Amino acid sequence: MKTKIFRIQGKFMMGNKFKPFTKELKAINEDDIHEKIYSDFGSKHGIKRTKIVIEEIKEISIDEVQDPIVKSLLEG
Repeated sequence: MKTKIFRIQGKFMMGNKFKPFTKELKAINEDDIHEKIYSDFGSKHGIKRTKIVIEEIKEISIDEVQDPIVKSLLEG
């Protein structure tokens, strides 16, 4: 299976306010993206899945990648 690059936009509850986020990730499909986002926010910030709202998942091309870490993974 070939991995694709996705840009994810959403918001998460931090304290009593929602904070927006944008992430770029490599994954096989959108289900994989959901799991990675929930896992990442849960492990790094201790946020439960119910406090994360994924608003948009968009497949992007290599030229559209802005995240330097994702870019370096693609070049390597």
